[in-house]
Amino acid sequence: MKTFDFDLFVIGGGSGGVRAARMAAQRGARVALAESGGVAGLGGTCVNVGCIPKKLYSYAAHYAEAFEEAHGFGWDLEAPRLDWGRLKANRAREITRLNGVYLQLLTGAGVQLFSEHAQLADAHTVQLGERSYSARHILIATGGTPSVPAVAGREHAITSNEIFDLEPFPARLLVVGGGYIACEFASIFNGLGAQVTQLYRGAQVLRGFDDEVRGFIAAEMGKAGVDLRLQAEVAAIERTAEGLVVRLAGGDSATVDAVLYATGRVPNVHGMGLEAAGVALGKDGAIVVDAHYQSSVPSIYALGDVTARLQLTPVALGEAMALVDHLLGPADGKAARDMSYDFVPTAVFTHPNIGTVGYTEAQARARFGRITVYRSDFKPLKHTLSGSVERTLMKLLVDDASDRVVGLHMVGPDAGEVVQGFAVALKAGATKAVFDSTIGIHPTLAEEFVAMREPVREPAAAAV
Repeated sequence: MKTFDFDLFVIGGGSGGVRAARMAAQRGARVALAESGGVAGLGGTCVNVGCIPKKLYSYAAHYAEAFEEAHGFGWDLEAPRLDWGRLKANRAREITRLNGVYLQLLTGAGVQLFSEHAQLADAHTVQLGERSYSARHILIATGGTPSVPAVAGREHAITSNEIFDLEPFPARLLVVGGGYIACEFASIFNGLGAQVTQLYRGAQVLRGFDDEVRGFIAAEMGKAGVDLRLQAEVAAIERTAEGLVVRLAGGDSATVDAVLYATGRVPNVHGMGLEAAGVALGKDGAIVVDAHYQSSVPSIYALGDVTARLQLTPVALGEAMALVDHLLGPADGKAARDMSYDFVPTAVFTHPNIGTVGYTEAQARARFGRITVYRSDFKPLKHTLSGSVERTLMKLLVDDASDRVVGLHMVGPDAGEVVQGFAVALKAGATKAVFDSTIGIHPTLAEEFVAMREPVREPAAAAV
C-alpha cells in the first residue's frame, strides 16, 4: 500500500475547510491545511469580509434607528455622531481574535498549518512553492471571490472585500447589484449615514426569494432612504475632482464617493492547477462534485462555495461533517451524517431583516399544485410609539394535500432569529394544524406565525 505524507490535505482555511480538517484530525487522521492568507485568512470570507463584519456593521447601523426611535419612548438625546475610525478598529480587533480562535482549533486538533498558496501537482500531490506533499485525499475548500463585470472604469470600483475599511467614510455611495450582499450593504451604509443609491438591472431585487418578500423589502428600503433604481445599468465610471462620475445606460449620471459592485461571486479556483489535475469544472469554474463531494478525480473532493451549490457558511459546515464521516466513518456510537439541502433557512440583513425557509410561493405552486397562502402585514408594537413607519410581513405556505407548512417568510426585526426556530418545525414536517395548536408568546412578532387563521387566497392550481 502506498504511503502518503498526509491522510487529508485541505486547501482553504474557511469555515468548511477548517471544520473538515479539525474533525478529521480529531478522528486520528494525519491532516494538513494550507491557507494563503495565513492566520489572518483563517475563517475565510465569512469571518474576515463576510457574515461577521457585515453583521457587526448592521448592528452599528441599527443604533442610528434606535437613537431616533427613542424619542417616542421619552428619551431626549444629543445628536449622535458616528466615529467611523473607531468602528473599523473595533471590528478589526474582533476579527483578529476570531482568527486566533480558528488557529487554536486547528493546532489543538493536531492539524499542520501552511500559510502559503497551494496548488495541485497531480491527483495525490499538493505543491507549496518548491515543496510538495502527498495525500491520500485532497479537499478543495477555497470558497468564492467577488466578480466585477468588464465595465469601463471598473478599476475605480470596490467590492465587499474592501468596503469595511474605506477611508474616508463614503458620504455618497453607489451600490450596484440586487442580490443579498448588495441589499445588505445598501441598508447598512444608509443606516450609518451615507446617501445611498442602489442600481439593479432587473425588475426587482433579491431574485430567487419570494416575490412578495422582494417587493415588500424594496418598499421598506425606499422608505428608509435608499434610492433604489431598477432596470438600470452602469455604462462607465470616471474619476473627477468632484468624485466618481457614474454614467448610466440611457444617459443619466451620478456623482459619488465610492462605487460598490456586489454583482455576484464566483468560485475561487484561479491558479490552483485543477484543470491540469483533471478536475472537471462547471459554470464560472465551479468544481463539479457528486453526492459525497467527490470530484471527477476520485482522490480530490470539494465543498462549500467553490462548488457553487448553496453559498452559506452553515451549509459548508454541514458538508464538511458529512464528508469526514464519508471518508473516515462516523464517530463511535454515532450514525454517519448526511447533508440535506431541503428547508435550509437563510437571512438577509437588510433593514428590516429578512428570514426565510422552504419554498417561495411560485416554487410551492409548481411543486405541490394546490397550496393555501396565509399572510400578515402590520406595524410592530414597538413602532406604535417609535414614530417609525416600518412594517412587518409574515407569510406561510401550506400544501393542501398534506397540510404541511412548506414555506415560511418574514420581513421584520430580528427575522433571522425568529425563522431559525420555525425552520426546525418545517424540517420536522410540521402541519398547519400543529402551528394552529401551538400557543404563541405574547406580545411578540413571532406569535403571528401561530396565530394566522384566515388564508388570503383561495387554494389554486399550479401556475402555468
